[in-house]
Amino acid sequence: MTRTAIAVFVIDQIVKIWVVQLLDLKTVGTILVAPPFLILRMAWNEGINFGLFSGAGDVMRWVLIALALAISAWIVIWMRRDRPGPSVQISAGFVLGGAIGNIIDRLIYGAVADFLNMSCCGFENPWSFNVADIAIFVGAFGLIILAGDPPKDRDAKAKAG
Repeated sequence: MTRTAIAVFVIDQIVKIWVVQLLDLKTVGTILVAPPFLILRMAWNEGINFGLFSGAGDVMRWVLIALALAISAWIVIWMRRDRPGPSVQISAGFVLGGAIGNIIDRLIYGAVADFLNMSCCGFENPWSFNVADIAIFVGAFGLIILAGDPPKDRDAKAKAG
């Protein structure tokens, strides 16, 4: 879990620094990479998914930071308490790394730096997202799908004892 979380966090932050700062997307606004499939479109998300609760002010920023920290702490406690198998641990690492990446954005910028915009086949996606968002989605999906499986070590010990 820890290695996965660190890897996701580092990749997320490197990509954000590269795109937002070095490519200066924060000023340019849009970079056409492979339109319409991939466009870098700067979006500062002050809310949650799809910009919900955006514009609610600085109080919401701190509420979302506290909520992300609480969920992250809960996941760490859950993983240490239950010791699930490697797939669940990796999924938890994806969620943690992504959550911490977005927390850092809120602390530094006051909002999450979203910039990946993908459209296809006549559908123009109005929203942008980032690597942390992808990791949170993949990790949460993995936790939902895989967390019901009992840990292998605990099952083996229970049968032996």
